[in-house]
Amino acid sequence: MFPWVGPDGGDGGRGGDVTAECVDGLNTLIDFRYQQHFKADRGSDGMGKARYGRGGEDATLKLPMGTQIFAEDGETLIADLIAVGQRVVLLKGGEGGRGNIHFKSATNQAPRRADTGGDAQEMWVWLRLKLIADAGLVGLPNAGKSTFLSAVSAAKPKIADYPFTTLHPALGVVESDDEAFVLADIPGLIEGAHEGRGLGDRFLGHVERCRVLLHLIDPTLGPEAVVEAYRTVRAELTAYDGGLGEKPEIVALSKCDAISEEDLATCRAALAPHVDGAVMALSAVARNNVVEALRALRLVINDARDTDAGIDRDRSIYKEDDSSEAVS
Repeated sequence: MFPWVGPDGGDGGRGGDVTAECVDGLNTLIDFRYQQHFKADRGSDGMGKARYGRGGEDATLKLPMGTQIFAEDGETLIADLIAVGQRVVLLKGGEGGRGNIHFKSATNQAPRRADTGGDAQEMWVWLRLKLIADAGLVGLPNAGKSTFLSAVSAAKPKIADYPFTTLHPALGVVESDDEAFVLADIPGLIEGAHEGRGLGDRFLGHVERCRVLLHLIDPTLGPEAVVEAYRTVRAELTAYDGGLGEKPEIVALSKCDAISEEDLATCRAALAPHVDGAVMALSAVARNNVVEALRALRLVINDARDTDAGIDRDRSIYKEDDSSEAVS
């Protein structure tokens, strides 16, 4: 009856975005071993009578705090999720197509033209998790790191008298003088770890974010082995590309309850020329100097936090406590 009345389709809905969001309650990327493809919904088509299509639902990757997102080359950093609630759009959904209604004019009352929507995008990304801890425990295997963490926090890392007991990084919340900080136990390093030997550099990245390192050394090995152990770990930290060699370090001989005072003094004397600062002696089992070690870590952490916040505090307490601590 009205041949000049042509199509009057509305616009199509835009496609959903693919986003990444940092959420609380996650501490592993294990879920992405089983699901590796994420696809946002396409928008609904526009329909007659100027009805517009619904936009597509977003696809959201829920990631733990500390996750880094790299491009397909594995080197280009796209995002570094360091705070809960942080959100980044990886792929924006395509715009919906334009319906016939846009092309109607006084001279073209029955348009037959409609534009298609934008093409879908796709990409591959690499996810890499780096623990967010205030302090990190480093040392050779069996240096007493897991024992120390279990003694000062509620963490329950595996403890045994053979190398590589710890196969996964462990986190514990530690309290010192009514203040709390997060301490990470990193699996033991060996010579060549930065090149992938032993457990390799799979875990060195987890101490990149730490503000201070507690370097534990087993004195029961003897004075010469103590020096060699220190040099080995320091060489690996320096060789790893992550600024680990420049981080503040507290050096401590662990398991001091397992050797005589004379042998302990010999080990400390042998190590002293190689360390920038004093060498602590502690025992997690006997609780010797544990409080002092935690206080030394906390003071360095607070100092770093204040520096980041632009706060200049009176460090008189720090100086008093620091007189007997090994803070470099």
